[in-house]
Amino acid sequence: MPDPAARDAAEEASAFSHPAVAPDASAAYGEHPDQVVDFYAPRGGRQRAPLVVALHGGAWRAPYDRRHLTPFVDFLARRGFAVANVEYRRGGSLPRQGATGPVAGRWPETFDDVAAALDAVPRLVAEHLPQADPRRIVLTGHSAGGHLALWAAARHVLPPDAPWRLPSAPALRGVVALAPIAHFDRAVELGVCGGAVTELLGGEGEFDVRARHADPALLLPTGIATVVVQGREDVVVPQAVAEAYVDAAAKAGETVGLTLLPDVGHFPLIDPAADACAVVAEEIAQLAF
Repeated sequence: MPDPAARDAAEEASAFSHPAVAPDASAAYGEHPDQVVDFYAPRGGRQRAPLVVALHGGAWRAPYDRRHLTPFVDFLARRGFAVANVEYRRGGSLPRQGATGPVAGRWPETFDDVAAALDAVPRLVAEHLPQADPRRIVLTGHSAGGHLALWAAARHVLPPDAPWRLPSAPALRGVVALAPIAHFDRAVELGVCGGAVTELLGGEGEFDVRARHADPALLLPTGIATVVVQGREDVVVPQAVAEAYVDAAAKAGETVGLTLLPDVGHFPLIDPAADACAVVAEEIAQLAF
């Protein structure tokens, strides 16, 4: 049996080996340099293609930006989708005092940005990606981006005091979340991404209050078709996190699909060279077409 750490390192190296793919257009949704969306037109001239809105992972930390997701985004464009690749503000590059790595996320800016970007997408698409059909939108995201995709689809069930709450459900065909950090308590229990969830919420003292506004497992049911795609050999965001979210949905009276891929870790889901990436594209297509 392969060493899990060695497998993960090899899969990460493969996913990150592809050169970044430049977008066909870009547009700002705010004044901060990170408040930008890149657009990828569907290859082959398809008109009125379903629109995939993609949110990158990286534990909500600054060293990881949308560029590492561009080979995956280009893969989807070559499959006939129009794609919007969203950037958002993340944690600082310097660790907090006593920490060993970059800070995960900003509160509330990370959530401000995802909400603002999703609200701006229909307007920006009309100007910069006319091939996209804004009536057929699927959200996807990987890891921390999977969390943000689930969260963005649940804004209409946020507590009434949440600034990002929507009056009604967003117009989505569905969500395909890839190895998402989808259940905060389980993720904390497992030490996912070196305590990134607690950092995202601003520390243990803020955890319980802010989790009400940020934890997808507490924002159920959403009424929006949702599928989680998860590698069984994932040691970054383990299968148990996805299963905890699916169980929480079931307890709330909602069915969330769970596609478990054998012999697959965390990174093949966004690696165009991996078979798992084709599975992801098919899951998106089933919602979009």
